[in-house]
Amino acid sequence: MVAALGDSLTAGYGLQTDAGFVPQLQAWLDEQGAEVELRNAGVSGDTTAGGLSRVGWTLTDDVDAMIVALGGNDVLRGTEPEAARANLAGILDAAQAAGVEVLIFGIDAPGNYGPDYKRDFDAIYPELAQEYDAVLGPDFLQPIVEAAGEGPVAPYMQGDGIHPNAEGVQIIVRALGPSVLDLLDRLD
Repeated sequence: MVAALGDSLTAGYGLQTDAGFVPQLQAWLDEQGAEVELRNAGVSGDTTAGGLSRVGWTLTDDVDAMIVALGGNDVLRGTEPEAARANLAGILDAAQAAGVEVLIFGIDAPGNYGPDYKRDFDAIYPELAQEYDAVLGPDFLQPIVEAAGEGPVAPYMQGDGIHPNAEGVQIIVRALGPSVLDLLDRLD
């Protein structure tokens, strides 16, 4: 069992049940021949603090690995990088204590809080992945930006401009799926 601990991007906000990240990732993994079950532990609006507060009930005895996709709402709220880092470290501590392998998806913070904030926030994910020997995945939404190229990302997003539509999730899954396979390789 792999639990996906995240926010609305993980939960599948605004999408049909089968079009969200976890169901599409499950289908992609099935196509790859991976014998694994995913559990959606995404909560819309969640921050790293929220993830830390519920990691205990996420890490049930049947969970062998965990995907951590948190931090976007922290950036939207201007949470200090040190606070987000401490919350994510707490999540990784809990996973380590439970003997659970982790894949953590990074965040590329925008520059609107200044270069120091961006530098400090962006550094959280690679540094924690190295410190905890976790698999590091790319920024969750980066595949959509890359798919759009020089064009707008709007065709891959819902009307709010924040959440991917079903086609956008499909692009994300194809790009991030190999990181999940890397995580699963650690379980063999």
